[in-house]
Amino acid sequence: MSQRRVDLPGGDPLLPWLIFTGVSFFAVVLLWYFGLIGRMVASDPTHISLIISVLYVASSLHCLWRVLAISREGDAALKAAQAVVENGRRVLAEGSLPPGLVSGHIRDLTTKAALQGGERLDQTLLLRVLASRLRGSNAFGAFASDTLMKLGLLGTIIGFIMMLAPIAGLDTENREAVRSSMSLMSDGMAVAMYTTLVGLAGSVLLKIQYSLLDGATAKIFAFAVDLTEVHVVSALEARAPAE
Repeated sequence: MSQRRVDLPGGDPLLPWLIFTGVSFFAVVLLWYFGLIGRMVASDPTHISLIISVLYVASSLHCLWRVLAISREGDAALKAAQAVVENGRRVLAEGSLPPGLVSGHIRDLTTKAALQGGERLDQTLLLRVLASRLRGSNAFGAFASDTLMKLGLLGTIIGFIMMLAPIAGLDTENREAVRSSMSLMSDGMAVAMYTTLVGLAGSVLLKIQYSLLDGATAKIFAFAVDLTEVHVVSALEARAPAE
């Protein structure tokens, strides 16, 4: 790996996440300014829309925590790659690598090569372990996104129940009862529409956030595979016969 390839493809995931979150927050501020959020809260007596909003904020904070963790792992992977490229076998022999998951993977490879002697070094299983450690709790994003969508659909069902319930005992001869029933049906329709809208919007926005996170995680893993296959495994296998 030449000096120019020590750069991690894709860069830091924190900046894209901050840009996306900033745009989303600006959109929320506009909705609040024009009174749409207040209207939504007032029109939803079930408070499902509010629950979805709170869960979305909590999931976004979890995504930020994971983005920061992956950002740190990316920096650590770059430092480890720089050390391996510049010092090669001396770094592998001493194990003097910066802390991080990629550095831990390289140490595991070094230990495995020392224990198995001169046999061909296969890192397939260790790469699976590295991939699992890098992903961490990223899978929570899919669960959270699906939960927001299901809550939106739950609100839709509740809204339709509220809308259709007054029809059962409706007295068509009583104009006041008809007027009251139409008001209740309107309220039920508002619940159905608002909860569906908030649930779908929250689900899509969460998917975008965790897609940025998963993309950055995959790039670090690919970088680690490239680094270890080209520099670490070849160096360890070349060192084994000499020892």
